[in-house]
Amino acid sequence: MVRRVGAPLKACRKCKILVPLNVNICPNCGSRDFSDDWSGMAVILKEDSVLAKKLGIKTPGKYALRVR
Repeated sequence: MVRRVGAPLKACRKCKILVPLNVNICPNCGSRDFSDDWSGMAVILKEDSVLAKKLGIKTPGKYALRVR
């Protein structure tokens, strides 16, 4: 497990959105499969941004770039 500075987050394995550790169901896709082992973060503010389109993200939020 990688030690993180700041708010502890976990990543949804299906859509890669980052959520607090106490969340049990992904607010983005409804999955219950999470990982504490993730790296990199992208903050999407607008779903029509170039980065959101490149990553295939349709909902604003914090996303992990790599989930293991």
